[in-house]
Amino acid sequence: MTLTASPDLTTAPAAVELDGVVKRFGAVTAVDGVSLTIRPGEVVALLGPNGAGKTTTVDMLLGLQRPTDGAVRVYGRAPHEAVALGLVAAVMQTGALLKDYTVAETVRLTAVLFGRTRAEAQAALRRAGLADVANRLVGKCSGGQQQRLRFAMALLPDPELLILDEPTTGMDVAGRHEFWSAIRQDTARGRTVIFATHYLEEADAYADRVVFVRRGRVVADGTAAEVKAMASGRTVRATLPGAAESQLLAVPGVDRAEVRGDTVLLHGGDSDEIARYLLTRTAAHDLEITSRNLEDAFLALTAEDPA
Repeated sequence: MTLTASPDLTTAPAAVELDGVVKRFGAVTAVDGVSLTIRPGEVVALLGPNGAGKTTTVDMLLGLQRPTDGAVRVYGRAPHEAVALGLVAAVMQTGALLKDYTVAETVRLTAVLFGRTRAEAQAALRRAGLADVANRLVGKCSGGQQQRLRFAMALLPDPELLILDEPTTGMDVAGRHEFWSAIRQDTARGRTVIFATHYLEEADAYADRVVFVRRGRVVADGTAAEVKAMASGRTVRATLPGAAESQLLAVPGVDRAEVRGDTVLLHGGDSDEIARYLLTRTAAHDLEITSRNLEDAFLALTAEDPA
């Protein structure tokens, strides 16, 4: 299986367009006025706490739910039409696999359903890193190997848009690196990827854009660097035995404090003021100041409002 050369992405239609999308389930509003445009070839991380509306948004992109208000288009088509044409494939975190089939048999069966050849099935196995376990029963595969199998199956329709839900769950570090290397090779040729993950370092390392959602609304949209900048402030890390969180919250400039054994982490907008206080008013030592990472931005931008 091969991908064609990348199209001219500057003139190509949007891969995904959500225009004022609202989805209600009775009195519950799961998605609340989301507008989002994703260009062909982009890798977009969709992040948010549980209940933020990520799954409902993905379901609408896959044509499994229809919006209550607003419009969803995938390559200029209604989502269910795009799926029917093989323009969209998904790797979900859960999904039944035939445990008594081998990995190779499962991929070959999927290939037949999409009119693909045996050679294309073999290519999908290799791209998913499954060639060495091709003859293993699916029921004997690890969770990470089963997730790779779902990836191989999703490659067979040769989709323009690939939607990934926790794609590297169960994979070891090397497996996650190989997986994302394969994804990057595909996107270089024009494939669009939207993924949800709890591994925020993956979003930081591999996404072109990071979209944070909270209570059904987009609260941040930009590169990882831009999103981290939205959560202004830095972290002051120091060794301070016996520190209590309540005492640390009283330090000038601190808006959040953590105690991890003898180590304290103080988050705030004026790291110089925090550092000065620790060094002159406490017994803190081994002090370090770092910029906030994507996890800090996630916590700051998706936190619940105080009661």
